[in-house]
Amino acid sequence: MKITSIRQGVVPIMSAIANAYIDFSKMTASVVAVTVESGDGRKATGYGFNSNGRYAQPGLLTERFIPRLEEAGELPAHEDGGFDPTPAWTAMMKNEKPGGHGDRSVAVGVLDMALWDAAAKLAGLPLWKLLSNRFNGGRHDATAWVYAAGGYYHPGKDVDGLVEEMKRYLGQGYSVVKMKIGGSPGMPLREALLLDLSRIEAVLKLLDGDGSRLCVDVNGRFGLHAALSYGAAIQNFGLRWYEEPLDPLDYATHATLAEHYQPPLATGENLFSMLDARNLIRHGGLRPDRDILQFDPALSYGLVEYLRTLTMLREHGWSPRRCVPHGGHQFALNIATGLGLGGNESYPEVFAPFGGFASGVPVVDSRVAMPDVPGIGFEVKNDLWAVLKDL
Repeated sequence: MKITSIRQGVVPIMSAIANAYIDFSKMTASVVAVTVESGDGRKATGYGFNSNGRYAQPGLLTERFIPRLEEAGELPAHEDGGFDPTPAWTAMMKNEKPGGHGDRSVAVGVLDMALWDAAAKLAGLPLWKLLSNRFNGGRHDATAWVYAAGGYYHPGKDVDGLVEEMKRYLGQGYSVVKMKIGGSPGMPLREALLLDLSRIEAVLKLLDGDGSRLCVDVNGRFGLHAALSYGAAIQNFGLRWYEEPLDPLDYATHATLAEHYQPPLATGENLFSMLDARNLIRHGGLRPDRDILQFDPALSYGLVEYLRTLTMLREHGWSPRRCVPHGGHQFALNIATGLGLGGNESYPEVFAPFGGFASGVPVVDSRVAMPDVPGIGFEVKNDLWAVLKDL
């Protein structure tokens, strides 16, 4: 097994939206194509990109991680005889010190995605089936639970615009939706809270008052006082979860919030290593019977590291079903299906062409079936394939 070609590019996201922290209009994404030869005359090209919320990493890819892959030479096969991305991952991380799990984890994650795409293509299997065979005893889910993430702030968008957006998601087959809150910087806390309550209540009315069909997301904007104030105001709505109310690395404050807010919390999308995830589990006060973990494999060193994270979670009494990855991309959807996670995020209207799933595959009651095509399935997502094939 040998990597014979690596190509990369940078693509703008160009979404005129914002959450409580980030304006996405200037964000970019790295895209890569990695060709692997099996040694018996077969070869496959896998594709990867970084998930939303982080910028393209052309410098790190060019200076460190692509050269290490190119110099890796012959790589040992998996015990099933197929391509194994783990030795390639180890080659990428050569001469890297522990810690510093920031943009480095994003660059490695881009390449890791492409390596797994190539591995599944060489095996002639969809990635979800390869993962099921290698790591889950052949078990997999027939469909994956997904929810529609939206409700972003947009110039001129009012409560009526928010409700109309959520109506569109329901019309597309989603029964669970997510909206942003906490995005009124400079506004006094009481005024911001009242505004967000009016937004939440308008969406709940659309959902017939069923709070289990609505998630709210702060994107780490609050301190403890604001998080507790919002928590007290929304705790009787029965929301599916209250997402990332605090800075993701402030574990002690998460523990304090969890003591006061009894319904489900969700966090983890901005933790980029198994060790960071373990610190959250050890010190964040999260509850394995209700809370949701949103680690994004595309941002956190890829699937090789995510498998270590899942092992750690089991050791600490957490089920993989509590994991619902951030990112809304096909890579995480394959992982969720093949490894039995709790589901996956979806972006029906934003982060094109990277968000969303295979073209022509319907969402039915917030569940989606996987296409039976080799690899991750980028080739059957028409708008994304139009970008990737140029590599």
